[in-house]
Amino acid sequence: MSFEYDVPGTSSDAFAGALRDAINAKGVTLSWLQQRLKRRGNRVSMATLSYWRSGARSPEGAQSMAALADIEDLLHLGEGELTRLLPSTKRTGPLGPSQFPLNEETIENAVKEAYAAFGTPYPDASREVTTHSVTDVDANGNLSFSSTRSLLQATSGVVTATPFLEVTPGLRTARPIFTAVSGGHLAGEYSHESGEVHGVLFQLDAPLTAPETTMVEWSVEYPADYPPTRETGHGVSRQCRELLVWTRFHPDALPDWCEERVQTPAGVTVTPVSLNGSGSVHQLHRSFGPGAVELRWGYGPREEEDGQPG
Repeated sequence: MSFEYDVPGTSSDAFAGALRDAINAKGVTLSWLQQRLKRRGNRVSMATLSYWRSGARSPEGAQSMAALADIEDLLHLGEGELTRLLPSTKRTGPLGPSQFPLNEETIENAVKEAYAAFGTPYPDASREVTTHSVTDVDANGNLSFSSTRSLLQATSGVVTATPFLEVTPGLRTARPIFTAVSGGHLAGEYSHESGEVHGVLFQLDAPLTAPETTMVEWSVEYPADYPPTRETGHGVSRQCRELLVWTRFHPDALPDWCEERVQTPAGVTVTPVSLNGSGSVHQLHRSFGPGAVELRWGYGPREEEDGQPG
């Protein structure tokens, strides 16, 4: 499979025909379908829906695949009835080097131990083509819940499972609560003795042969005994076509300051960001990685940290 976009010229007659038949059987219009998708938070243009119906283009990527799942539901089709008819391209796209996203040798060693405990190779033989990570902040201003949806691609061989890890360099934490939302199930848990690495082995619903892709979704809940945390983020070990980190603040805990911290092999950059009256911050990076995108926030004056001015 390729990057997240709707690929022209690689359509499946079976997919387009099934979509047309389902729309006709329901007796609805593309406008009706678009409005229902919009109500569910999937903003798909009329042009895109028309391309899918005609077979001129095929849906790919996290957002398109999420919309397709809703289309199946809206048209009263079985789960995956349209998705399984999608064509597959035969490209991985440029993979680039694989590199641990943080400049933290101790944490990387702990991650390697987690992979060994799960019996999976390090580095992983998969990559995140597109990832959307959403974090909720509670009324006390602390990390509360996160949900991540990713288009996962096998880069070589056959991938049957992949670890998902939470890392907190320098901070010992309780084990967060992982849940497999879609695309697989949890086949194992691990916590490093340092308390700075916790994770699960996510077993895919079906083996993934390179260069195929699949959609996965998982969530993490931070329990009451988890230390108060005012930062979130996501790291990738290979280049990711699109990485979106969206942090949503409780209306009673809007921060006085926020900053984006981006770590890549080229170094670390810290940039102030604002809520702009929306109650949330979204960080969008395209063709990003290896590296990590973080958001930090606080209340009152910004304290000096890691050599940054207060």
